Amino acid sequence: MSERSGRLGVGIVGAGHVGPVLGAALAGAGHAIVGISAVSAASRERANAMLPRVPILEIPELIERSELVILAVPEGEIESLVAGLAAIGAWQPGQLVMHTAPGLGTAVLAPAMAAGAIPLAVHPAMVFTGTSVDLLRLRESYAAVTAPTPVQPIGQALVVEMGAEPIVVAEADRAAWAEAVSTATSFSAAIVNQAVGILAGLGVESPGRVLGPLVRSSVETALGNITGDSAAALLD
Repeated sequence: MSERSGRLGVGIVGAGHVGPVLGAALAGAGHAIVGISAVSAASRERANAMLPRVPILEIPELIERSELVILAVPEGEIESLVAGLAAIGAWQPGQLVMHTAPGLGTAVLAPAMAAGAIPLAVHPAMVFTGTSVDLLRLRESYAAVTAPTPVQPIGQALVVEMGAEPIVVAEADRAAWAEAVSTATSFSAAIVNQAVGILAGLGVESPGRVLGPLVRSSVETALGNITGDSAAALLD
């Protein structure tokens, strides 16, 4: 990775909330974003905002130009996308192929691996907005890295270059990782929405702003109360 650092041509498949942000983070670390795929008007606008002057390309051309391909598409679409691209011979030997789905490891990239591509599964544990705010949030976040042992350092290095902290998660543990992330985000959203509704019913103006400091301090306190032993127990 040290010889290639700062010189990878990166192609991003998907211009949702995640892909453009990771592209911008890697661009900030010196990598060249060679293109991004975007279909809807909203995704094109997001791509242009986060990655100005980066061309919007069709996926086969994008892959042909890229040394690192980031598949930032919904989890349920990855298997068919990878297989379809393998069927037309799009994958290249030695090419890095990374998806961002929380619940999948590298097995879903098997058709690309069969063509000689190097598989990576990297999932940042944060809620993306698709804006530059996420670049700051990445610096406080951790990201699961799943890859064959010889190439784990490549995944870890890419996460560090994005600004996050890597955590190696085994292939068999990706579903549990996804469950933990989903539980934290869905529970938080449900509780906050309930509290906002109660205050709105009382006629409180800007209930979200009122609850913000309380929610942040409560979460920080709860996390601070997790000792090393209890944290280890949660991971067992």
